[in-house]
Amino acid sequence: MSRKPSTLKFFSTGVNQFSSRSATASYSLLFLCRLRVNWKREDCVCLTWGLGQYKLLVSFSPFKLEISCDGEEIVTLNPENKLYFETLQDPTRYQEQYMILLFHTHSKTHLEISVGMDLSLHGFKHTYGLPEHADTLVVTEAYRLYNLDVFGYDINSRLGLYGSVPFLLAHKLERTAGVFWLNASETLVDVKYNPEPNEDEPPGKKSKISPQTDVRWMSESGTIDCFILLGPTAAQVFSQYAQLTGYQALPPLFSLGYHQCRWNYEDEADVKAVDAGFDLHGIPYDVIWLDIEHTNGKRYFTWDSELFPNPGELQHHLQKKNRKLVVISDPHIKTDPDWPLYCEAKEGGHFVKNREGAVYEGTCWPGESCYLDFSSSKTRSWYARQFSLSKYEGSTESLFVWNDMNEPSVFNGPEQTMPKDAVHHGGWEHRELHNLYGFYQHMATFEGLLTRSGGTERPFILSRSFFAGSQRLGAIWTGDNVATWEYLKISIPMLLSLSLTGIQFCGADVGGFVQDPDPELLVRWYQAGALQPFFRGHSAKMTKRREPWLFGDDVTSAIRSAVMDRYHLLPYWYTLFHQAHTSALPPIRPLWVEFPNDTSMFAVENQYMIGGALLVCPVTDPEVTEVKVLLPGSDVLWYDTNTAAVHKGARTLDLPVTLNTVPVFQRGGTVVPRRAGCGSSTADLQQHPFTLTVALDSKGNADGLLYLDDGHSFSYRDQMQFCLRRFTMRAGAPKTAVTFEFDAKRGVLTLTGLDLEIHKDWEIVI
Repeated sequence: MSRKPSTLKFFSTGVNQFSSRSATASYSLLFLCRLRVNWKREDCVCLTWGLGQYKLLVSFSPFKLEISCDGEEIVTLNPENKLYFETLQDPTRYQEQYMILLFHTHSKTHLEISVGMDLSLHGFKHTYGLPEHADTLVVTEAYRLYNLDVFGYDINSRLGLYGSVPFLLAHKLERTAGVFWLNASETLVDVKYNPEPNEDEPPGKKSKISPQTDVRWMSESGTIDCFILLGPTAAQVFSQYAQLTGYQALPPLFSLGYHQCRWNYEDEADVKAVDAGFDLHGIPYDVIWLDIEHTNGKRYFTWDSELFPNPGELQHHLQKKNRKLVVISDPHIKTDPDWPLYCEAKEGGHFVKNREGAVYEGTCWPGESCYLDFSSSKTRSWYARQFSLSKYEGSTESLFVWNDMNEPSVFNGPEQTMPKDAVHHGGWEHRELHNLYGFYQHMATFEGLLTRSGGTERPFILSRSFFAGSQRLGAIWTGDNVATWEYLKISIPMLLSLSLTGIQFCGADVGGFVQDPDPELLVRWYQAGALQPFFRGHSAKMTKRREPWLFGDDVTSAIRSAVMDRYHLLPYWYTLFHQAHTSALPPIRPLWVEFPNDTSMFAVENQYMIGGALLVCPVTDPEVTEVKVLLPGSDVLWYDTNTAAVHKGARTLDLPVTLNTVPVFQRGGTVVPRRAGCGSSTADLQQHPFTLTVALDSKGNADGLLYLDDGHSFSYRDQMQFCLRRFTMRAGAPKTAVTFEFDAKRGVLTLTGLDLEIHKDWEIVI
């Protein structure tokens, strides 16, 4: 197979607009810039674009690319002349010095093999991204991108986990940039920072070395396909990356509610009892989940006839309360000649093959299994058809899907995954597309649920494995975490890293998947999970049951409060996901995204912003009575959402906390929409009026958005059936008498008797 030409692409930003009658939302439109020759010599050429402020200097021998803006260097590609293409020849030549510890397993039969490239980011000393790793927000040292099933993964590890996004962001004062290395094979990324001060300079000398980050990319196979995103703002980098890989799918509203899961709920009676328990204890929830034990002998698309004899009736029971059921569907298929689905898949050529051309077999939950070849569009279409109501017996429109074990996990495989010399459709070795395997299953499942509804309803699918672009398909979570305070703490930088790299509908198992959390840890995890995009409690079958009402009234009350707060805030969350869907702004974001010129924010990872309005600092340590909250911005006011107390920014606040305290602050100058009540599920939200929390800035102004649609279909896209409202308060406007109540102690102003409708234009001037 011939090697495709390697590509390097440079992007800048154009702007397009769309708007409703009373609010405007913008999104950036990416385009490949038209380059102009500025000057050229025999050994190099200088190109410009835009208004001429950007320049690209191309040197030919040795090959090097230097990008600058207004005379300031931004990035240099191949500065050390380490651009590398390896082809497989004499095996003894494979021991290249920097490859010796990488790509060491399985036979190699493909003629195009390892590639590598280095680059320097000038003036940058903070980089982010490269998920998935249970590590700090700021990237350091060397990272491995190789999707693996890692049970109870180590914290502060830079080895591969369930998903991979080869996207690195760099930030400094007045500029954010990105590097996207489009390669799905096993990849190492080595990040080294050159310190700002020159340590060799004699004392008293003020000269400094300009900070620089050197990055080395090395991939086992494929081509060099590298995108340089020049921003210059973080929002523009997010948009530029989304134009390449896709925007976050707009999730159905129910999926932003609370999800209750366990490996496994025993039978239909158990599911109904848990469902009734939420109602009995007044805790809203939207979805209950079934793990692998619901099937007939780990055969997916089936039901255990003794434990779940009436799955359709069970779903109708939940649907009467506007709740959903999610079931698991893994990529391995039990080797069973008596099972029609296995026979159909084998006869249709839908399985991955081994290097000898026979069907590849490995072991997973069912025992001996074959693995579907989702790289084939034919196989994806076949798999998608299995979700039709006519083929998936016992399924209804209220059933949704969970893709697990799709790294893929192979219990008897090398590193518990598929051998790299397994063969996919078109003769591609598994090594070429390993990190895409789960992405392709996610894609096929998405198509299945989309087709099931005739293309009218938004699917919901959770996937454990992912790659760049998985945001188009649904949600992901951080896998098999452990019920300890350390895993609660690390979940925050893990989710922030995912959000920065486009995977914005993400969460961590509340309470920890394995081991048993003590009551305090469980409460704190619910409080943290309620402030994260995907909110699901999950536990392994070897752990004690942990429904929220099993730990005493105080714990139940604290969990109920956290979950209800989540439901009250869903109008804001839904609006943020609309912005993610249209402009790629992540719903949760590190502080530096909102405060890009405050260097003290660049490495903060224990607190973050929900949108541009709410700063949250989950309590992640045991037995604390006080937490320190960093409030950014010297000109910003921050309002404690629990007490309405106002604090000036650019300070660290010592905040007293109890078990019921969730530190959340609203930024001055913002308007946050909420629902006044929550009911038992997201469907009940429509019965409750909206409330607008207005936090004035130091000049007495505030702005906010509210997005509404039907919450489940594509009518917002296909028929433009949505409502986008902007709320603005301005100081100094003419005064008009209104009926109001003012609670001076809480600082809350309530206007009554206004008789306003959200779908009509109106204005309140105070």
